[in-house]
Amino acid sequence: MLFFAFHSTRGANLFNFHRTKVIISFCCLFLLGSQILPAQSAEELAQQVQIRRTEYGVPHILAPNLRGGAFGLAYCELEDYGERVIVPLVAARGDLAVLEGFSAIESDLINQLGYERAAATYHLLDVETREMMEGFAQGINFYLEKHPDAFPQYKGWQFTGYDIAALTTGVITETDGRRFVTQMKRRKAAQEQLQLNEAGSNAWAFAPSRTRSGHAILVRNPHLSWTAGYYEAQLTVPGLLNFYGDFRIGGVFAIIGGFNEHLGWSTTNNHPDLNEVYALQADPEQADHYLIDGLSFPLERKLVRAEFKNGNALALETRELLFTPYGPVIHREDGKIYVLKQAGDGEYRRGQQFTRMLLAKNLEEWKDAMRMQAITASNYTYADADGNIFYVWNATTPDLPLASGGDTAAVAVQKSSQIWSKIVPFDDLPQLHNPKGGYLHNENDPFHFTNLHEILQPDQFPANFPQPQLRQRSQLSLLLIDNEDKMSLEEVVARKHSMRMLVAEQLKPELIKAVRAGKPKREVRKAIDHLEAWDNTVAAESRGGVLFENWFVNYSEMMKGKEVYATPWSFDDPMGTPHGLADPAKAAAAFQASLDSLTAKYGTWDLAWGEVHRLRLGKLDLPVGGGAGGLGCFRVLWFSEDKDGKQRIRGGDGWQLAVEFSDPPRAYSVLAYGQSNDENSPHHTDQAELFVNNKMKKVAYTEEDIRQMLLEEYHPGEK
Repeated sequence: MLFFAFHSTRGANLFNFHRTKVIISFCCLFLLGSQILPAQSAEELAQQVQIRRTEYGVPHILAPNLRGGAFGLAYCELEDYGERVIVPLVAARGDLAVLEGFSAIESDLINQLGYERAAATYHLLDVETREMMEGFAQGINFYLEKHPDAFPQYKGWQFTGYDIAALTTGVITETDGRRFVTQMKRRKAAQEQLQLNEAGSNAWAFAPSRTRSGHAILVRNPHLSWTAGYYEAQLTVPGLLNFYGDFRIGGVFAIIGGFNEHLGWSTTNNHPDLNEVYALQADPEQADHYLIDGLSFPLERKLVRAEFKNGNALALETRELLFTPYGPVIHREDGKIYVLKQAGDGEYRRGQQFTRMLLAKNLEEWKDAMRMQAITASNYTYADADGNIFYVWNATTPDLPLASGGDTAAVAVQKSSQIWSKIVPFDDLPQLHNPKGGYLHNENDPFHFTNLHEILQPDQFPANFPQPQLRQRSQLSLLLIDNEDKMSLEEVVARKHSMRMLVAEQLKPELIKAVRAGKPKREVRKAIDHLEAWDNTVAAESRGGVLFENWFVNYSEMMKGKEVYATPWSFDDPMGTPHGLADPAKAAAAFQASLDSLTAKYGTWDLAWGEVHRLRLGKLDLPVGGGAGGLGCFRVLWFSEDKDGKQRIRGGDGWQLAVEFSDPPRAYSVLAYGQSNDENSPHHTDQAELFVNNKMKKVAYTEEDIRQMLLEEYHPGEK
């Protein structure tokens, strides 16, 4: 049995408020005393940790142990991102409302449960994981101590490894059920409107047979908001770890991707079905009881409490949540009790899985880490120095005893055996190892066409796995790499920056035919001739893409949710479909509407892509190439409209990495929005011009590279 004591202390007034959660587990202390490294003071760690910043401000952290490496990472993140590092930890421990007020109370109430779970399971994590968690917390505390005026609202706050663990500990509650219903409604609505901005990423892996050097190559190209907080860094513990890649601001474990000297991996979103809603029969004889296996059981009640700022005072909010052994109660109606059974509920080992992946030296060690299945989702594309390439559609997918209710129906059950209790084992998930053709790819479509030489058939997998789909972004990826070309790392980088718009290649000839068939007036003839001469790209200097994109949006809206293609996509012809216009007359009318709307907005329809699409960061305002994934662009960018009518980047390509597993590995990367979000930092905008020119910086991975590119070197606390 574990015994926990929670202790809070407050300063003289709310705005000097600080909280220290002290969690004491005598059982844990007894179990861990002989395993974890002797605690080092922050001052000792600071003297042992070296931070070397190379060109563009990238930190290379050299430490004698994992605790020191995480200590240095936390310190660097705070230098570059300030309070953004602290807020996720405050939220994870359920204290955000103390700073932000009642608006944060709902998340705090839920996070109290996650924190409780993290504390109760902390002693079960392996030594390496705890060392990194403790080190990261120490690094934050040390920075706050050395810079007391930077964040006065956190004066006196102390963070622990439990706070870091809470970031990656999942607890499912009725709130997730509400989200489930909301997302269901959004998915239905999304089916009725055009979706150009597909969330997701791109990934490539090439076997030695496809590279000029004879070494495997990996490309990581995530697409997220430019506020997502990717953080580029290198962690080196001699003899143990030498990892270069991306971390997420505010933690040492998140969606990490990158490489060590042996191997690397990239992630792309895969949106698996991880949950099921079950309808239990309410017991008509006893209030708040349900029937299962012919017996009556009471609902479990949990009270959660959180404090919130109420002016200059603090107030306490309490909620009662209902649970069953199968998941939280999300709704009660018509004699039914609805519960949400979701994969990842209570999972506390996510950080441990990442640690083992970081430390892996070969494919089998890496797969052993993945077999933990603590990371509930994402495609993983892998390459290594032994020449392996590997792909897995990773998901903690329930092994369902009954057919899924899908997005619209709960599954009525009378027996506990009808409720899923196991997940599909890792080795049974869709995966490919060293396939024919020497390549792997994923752009967020399901796994079936990861390699056209080894298609994964739908009937090989359970019904709750995704059905086949191959959208234009994936098709363009295959057009770029499904061939016999041997490429250098530099040629892979150049190909990754393709500016083609595949939807234009598929539909432009039919559009031109439809417009000309209507015997258009002079201005329309001029515009369609202009479009015919366009190179079908979204390069910044290219003219025609703005007009085509506007037309495609107008045409899709005129079709009011109906199929826009004459021949829809087909599994039997995955690269030859879709094609043709479903309604040429509407297509021609939409073209006229686009000429009118662009002329009204910009004064002309003859616009270069970069005249409209801009990278605006700090004082920079640059033309940029790249477009929506829904247009079949591989160089994905999302935009939002500024007051002047121009389109400003808000997401898509931002952090990119390409690595070749030579000895030592060599790589290129770019972080478009810079190493720091501080507008006064020289490293806030210094990668933007690289990005708009489709270039990447050389990664400083070896000690020789670091020395050649060194800007500054210091110990934490010296600046």
